[in-house]
Amino acid sequence: MEKYLDLIKNAYSGYWNYLKQEVFFDTNWDNFFYGLIAISLIVWVLEMVFPWRKKQALFRKDFWLDTFYMFFNFFLLNLIILIALSETVAALLNDALGFIGVSLNSFQLFDVKTMPKVLGLFILFIISDFVQWNTHRLLHRVPFLWQFHQVHHSVKEMGFAAHLRYHWMEPVLYKSLLYIPLAIIGGFNAQDVAIVYFFNIAIGHLNHANIGWDYGMFKYIFNNPKMHIWHHAKEMPKHVRYGVNYGITLSLWDYLFKTDYIPYNGKDIELGFNNDETFPKDFISQELYPLTFKKDK
Repeated sequence: MEKYLDLIKNAYSGYWNYLKQEVFFDTNWDNFFYGLIAISLIVWVLEMVFPWRKKQALFRKDFWLDTFYMFFNFFLLNLIILIALSETVAALLNDALGFIGVSLNSFQLFDVKTMPKVLGLFILFIISDFVQWNTHRLLHRVPFLWQFHQVHHSVKEMGFAAHLRYHWMEPVLYKSLLYIPLAIIGGFNAQDVAIVYFFNIAIGHLNHANIGWDYGMFKYIFNNPKMHIWHHAKEMPKHVRYGVNYGITLSLWDYLFKTDYIPYNGKDIELGFNNDETFPKDFISQELYPLTFKKDK
């Protein structure tokens, strides 16, 4: 037990020192803090220059709430929960496997360090996006998980920062399901992760932005605003009652597995979910949901 307590303590102090370094001292290209700010500002400018819903205010409904979510979820949430949790779970898993005489390294299929850089990045991107696509489907299909995912779907006006409005439980699930697939590959470094991270953030911001793009023929590969708006539609036909267009960065999985749905131009459709008028509106209440609220009837 002492081992795990020390692990948690060191994880907190290590991440806190890392966060201070990122914010105040580190000016390298792979700085996650300023990379997020730069991508957000670029996409926000694109919203100003190419607005899809022209009557939507620049500082749309819940703009500041979503901006707070953006920084909280990507930085403070790691400090509060995810770093210590992921370090501890990894140690517990390795110890459990060691108890039966097995090492996680024995499951490693290949090491991307032995591959060309571009191929290694492609494998990291494809595997993580496919796992996250499936995780996203679970959030819609499992009633208990949907209660948490409603925080993200409580967005009523789309804008780039809505991308990162999500309940603290979501990254716990995403990271847990991603851990083993990435562990059996191995060999990624911080720069590899940063490249994939920045690309995913840019596509995710654009998906939620007030921009009417679909990328032409590339819409069958990459998720896009005209496709993702339907994922947030309040009204859905019965045959897609669990949701549609689950793509995180790639739309490819939706087209392959027949979960794509774009019946017409969705620029002005109503967003949300049934009975969302009773859903909590402030950050604290949303973060405590559904632990302190009864399930929707």
